[in-house]
Amino acid sequence: MAMAISSDLRAPCSLLMATLMLIIVQAQGITRHYNFNVQMANVTRLCATKSIVTVNGEYPGPALVAREGDRVLIRVTNHVAHNMTLHWHGIRQLRSGWADGPAYITQCPMQTGQSYLYNFTITGQRGTLWWHAHISWLRATVYGAIIVLPKHGVPYPFAAPHKEVPMIFGEWWKADTEKLVRQALKTGGAPNISDAFTINGLPGPFYNCSAKDTFKLKVEPGKTYMLRLINAALNDELFFAVANHTLTVVEVDAVYVKPFTVKTLIISPGQTTNVLLTAKPFYPKANFYMSAAPYSVIRPGTFDNTTVAGILEYQKPGGAPSASSFDKYLPLFKPTLPQFNDTGFVANFTSKLRSLATPQYPAAVPQSVDKRFFFTVGLGTLPCPVNATCQGPTNTTQFAAAVNNVSLVLPSTALLQSHFTGTSRGVYGSNFPIMPLKKFNYTGAPPNNTNVATGTKLLVLPFNSSVELVMQDTSILGIESHPLHLHGFNFFVVGQGVGNYNSVNDPAKFNLIDPVERNTVGVPAGGWVAIRFLADNPGVWFMHCHLEVHTTWGLRMAWLVLDGNLPNQKILPPPSDLPKC
Repeated sequence: MAMAISSDLRAPCSLLMATLMLIIVQAQGITRHYNFNVQMANVTRLCATKSIVTVNGEYPGPALVAREGDRVLIRVTNHVAHNMTLHWHGIRQLRSGWADGPAYITQCPMQTGQSYLYNFTITGQRGTLWWHAHISWLRATVYGAIIVLPKHGVPYPFAAPHKEVPMIFGEWWKADTEKLVRQALKTGGAPNISDAFTINGLPGPFYNCSAKDTFKLKVEPGKTYMLRLINAALNDELFFAVANHTLTVVEVDAVYVKPFTVKTLIISPGQTTNVLLTAKPFYPKANFYMSAAPYSVIRPGTFDNTTVAGILEYQKPGGAPSASSFDKYLPLFKPTLPQFNDTGFVANFTSKLRSLATPQYPAAVPQSVDKRFFFTVGLGTLPCPVNATCQGPTNTTQFAAAVNNVSLVLPSTALLQSHFTGTSRGVYGSNFPIMPLKKFNYTGAPPNNTNVATGTKLLVLPFNSSVELVMQDTSILGIESHPLHLHGFNFFVVGQGVGNYNSVNDPAKFNLIDPVERNTVGVPAGGWVAIRFLADNPGVWFMHCHLEVHTTWGLRMAWLVLDGNLPNQKILPPPSDLPKC
């Protein structure tokens, strides 16, 4: 006979069960659901209105907020005339490569009217990341923040800020960027540069008609604020500073770093940086610009040499927190940013980045290496099509870019699907060169022949192999900094330098104790960078320059990481709603 539970026992039992369930949920995470509708919206900037691609009609798009350990389901429906994919930049996508998003690498794009459910779990990550379109140049307006909070009860490894504020840097063109890139590819020339930079979609007071479109941050004296900085610009690395304030860097690419304080920082497209800003202890009777301007060394190429600014304003004593406190009669201080080509500043800043390397947040740097690779990254040329005149470096060439002189041609079906289904014949080769086929003085006088090869080739890695990759900038068509982003992995930046990499002397200087861990790193202009990572995530993973113009020209490649032997070392089967080409 069943035994009834007396009413006086039921409540404590229920309370106990609820407590246990709460502990389990906190340990395992919860499932978070989002609906992202890709749709057109009219937006006015710089005195002109244009129709842009957005998510849910928002520019920038909605923030995606989750906790470490959460499962995230994002239903994306494409209501625009463009094909569409979304990439969750920096999310490791452990065994869930189908949700990574780069078009023709892990998925075919969603066509007009189609939907796709991105499904992934955030494992072992917390901090600031971001999402963006990953097809053509649509990420010009299709992007937003990803905020991954620590698990419940787990504090930051620094004093908790009073408030957290996402600040996304972007670029704005008056023209339609899809028409712009099509025209550039047709002529073989460089696409037109942007007309403005933006902070959270707003150009700010240094541009025509834009004083009203200025991002303003109101702070209270003595309080500390965490700025979650994201560089979503298509083609520009940016310096950032706040007048008369210092910034303490505490995290990059969703990995905590040893805190250090600066007046100015550098942030490349694809990168994120969390900084702590402590407001002055007393009302300063002044306002302060928060300014960003480009870093560029490419010559004779042009770039958007303008400055975006937001305004930091202080809450007046006795004033209501919600009331506008901006007073145009107060002094307005402007920060001094480095010169646009200050490579020394960039090298000095990046050298300060170090992992925490604590028991709770270890730096799991591979101490031994199974596979070593050497990649040249840079620009080049392709011959003009027959009976055509091009606007490239000469009228007989068009601009191109390459890794180890291979300019990746995207296939017409997704690489991951071809690999998983065993139908790779005719789609890709597995013979990507592990080093340059022809050696030359990479940062000296460029070779006479600047043409690159084209093809669809992958580099195959056994599961769990430890990888060391040196990426070397070249002087072909000018030295330039290249922010390289690796999908599916974090990596450790164990070394960098100027000039040509020396395989005998440079490894002795590698930092294998507390190197910074990230997903996007700048290959220094006229220099090299060395990274290490563990190939513990099966699938096909894109690696490319995050300067969109260079990716368009072919500065991109892909790694194929094979399955391991155990069930939890194999990529999961594709979802039933995976878009078809």
